[in-house]
Amino acid sequence: MKGDVFLVYPPSPVMNREDRCQQPTDSLIVIPPLPPTDLLYLGSITKSVGMKPVVKDYSLNSETIDDFKCDLKEIRPKYLVANVASTTLNSDLEVFKAAKEVLPDIICIAKGAHFNIFDVKTMEDNPSLDIVIRNEAEFTFKEILENKPYEDILGITYRSGSVIIKNPKRPFIENLDEIPYPSRDLIDNSVYKRPDTGEVQAVIKVSRGCPYHCFFCLATPVSGAKVRKRSPENIVGEIKECYEKYNIKNFIFWSDLFNSDNKWVSKLCEKIIELGFDITFSTNTRADSAEINTVKLMKKAGCSLVSIGIESGSELLLSKMGKKITKEQIKNTVQMFKKEGIKVYGYYVLGLPWESYDTYRETMKFAKSLNTEFVSFYTATALVGTKFYDYVKENNLGGLNFDMPYYYPSVDTHYLSKNQVFKLHKKALREYYLRPKYILMMLFKIKSPKEFFNYFNAALRVFFRR
Repeated sequence: MKGDVFLVYPPSPVMNREDRCQQPTDSLIVIPPLPPTDLLYLGSITKSVGMKPVVKDYSLNSETIDDFKCDLKEIRPKYLVANVASTTLNSDLEVFKAAKEVLPDIICIAKGAHFNIFDVKTMEDNPSLDIVIRNEAEFTFKEILENKPYEDILGITYRSGSVIIKNPKRPFIENLDEIPYPSRDLIDNSVYKRPDTGEVQAVIKVSRGCPYHCFFCLATPVSGAKVRKRSPENIVGEIKECYEKYNIKNFIFWSDLFNSDNKWVSKLCEKIIELGFDITFSTNTRADSAEINTVKLMKKAGCSLVSIGIESGSELLLSKMGKKITKEQIKNTVQMFKKEGIKVYGYYVLGLPWESYDTYRETMKFAKSLNTEFVSFYTATALVGTKFYDYVKENNLGGLNFDMPYYYPSVDTHYLSKNQVFKLHKKALREYYLRPKYILMMLFKIKSPKEFFNYFNAALRVFFRR
């Protein structure tokens, strides 16, 4: 199999490599591996200029750098593009060194949120790296493939002989409808499944940007403070393609902030209902933006689950992290969705600088009172580019540890060591999921033997979690 452009997730631990969510999947119990949608977008860009793309996720089947080299010898591409995460930086960058050993003239390109800050330093430390794409990659990458002079391409840092040159930032893409649909024919879609039913699901990116700039989150630094939305018609066109061409009926509507505009959400749901396809989708919501009529429409359009960044049961921590929501708003929103029969996935973060045993107890009490169908207790990870990262550096909270991001804490808090936070993290999952009240609730919601089997396996992983 030959190709002009080789787009890869490196042979590192399995990660959801969306820039704002550089999270491992294996250690987080109910987070499934997601398809490499960002690479599929670049695959479509590659096709648009008359070149052939090849996409591969080496992490999914625990493949090695030697497997990568073997493929490279067969494909013999002109360009190699890898998604690189801060949390797996060193292992990710090995693909470029290996690529130059096999094909010395290959052009090595890295993308990822890490390079919004450490582009020059990373290139200085890794001579095999030729180009770094900062921020949104699609149109920047197109100009690279079209052989536009590097000095004229906004949003890249590149090597010119022994000199590293950083070009000005590229403005965010205002009209997201201009980006072609991701080329799902480049991967085996059947391996990306819902964790509950085992059905195939796809990610549809519906908007970019978030105005809130929370303490620990990369959404605003990566995608900007303005919410840029695709048109409902454009999104429905992608749903139709997935349904008719790939027989995909389950979707994650990926966004930094799905319900920033309830009129847009309502119009999208109306268009989905008009389409008449039997689909389901999950998405996210803020606790202060949901509106009952919109929620009813979401349910009618096929929404089965919403995730809510609850983060903490401590008003102090909610204030410190800049969430701009209250526990009362969270409670009302959770009840609203549950009343309409939409499951709720609560996200919590443990180990921010102000975390103590008292705030942990507040969080657990609040989480149990909400009794959402799913929860994740992430340990705080100070990703490069966040306010959290800057705070850690300014307040000497210890050396950053990215060995097990979101699972083992990256830093100490003002009151707790990393090991103490880690113990609370492991305790939190058992304390939440192994409650009789929770188990009874989920038993009543299970609709098939397969769903029961998947939930049972997840429960075993919680119980025997190391």
